[in-house]
Amino acid sequence: MKQLDRRSFLHHGLRAAAVAVPVLSLPGRALAAAPRALAMVHTHTRETIDIVYAAGTDYRPDALQVLNHFLRDHYSGAVAPIDPNLHDLLHALHVTLDARQPFQVISGYRSPNTNAHLKATRGGGVATRSLHMDGQAIDIRLPGVKLADLRDAALLLKRGGVGYYADSQFVHVDIGRVRRW
Repeated sequence: MKQLDRRSFLHHGLRAAAVAVPVLSLPGRALAAAPRALAMVHTHTRETIDIVYAAGTDYRPDALQVLNHFLRDHYSGAVAPIDPNLHDLLHALHVTLDARQPFQVISGYRSPNTNAHLKATRGGGVATRSLHMDGQAIDIRLPGVKLADLRDAALLLKRGGVGYYADSQFVHVDIGRVRRW
């Protein structure tokens, strides 16, 4: 597994800062030449995806639809729009960590009914107003990257909330306000 020492973490921090620069600040030719892709494996459905979802400032509507379906509520099958900024956060994490493996997705979108059921049956580990219900949160891990390093990279990006669930072996990231737990 890839481990970050202080020097590596600073190097990754610089990479994160570069990725965090808004795409709009790139020159015109760089915009067209900056495709963003995601590769993921869903741990519950066993589905895989490897897709270019944007180039420069343009998101590909067809790819976003495919991602919406991929990240559907795996309990009910309900599909909802996933905020493209969440895809950008995942892309930034992958680049920051120089990852070679696809993300493992534990949970993407959650319908309000699924969220209420999980809250009632999981002993309080589910938020009443979870950003999963808004398509703005995802629970992930990244093979080849220590869970703590994934958490630290997400914190370094400062693009939203980061929850660290070491016992359950996943990191929650969202594009809500910056916070940690």
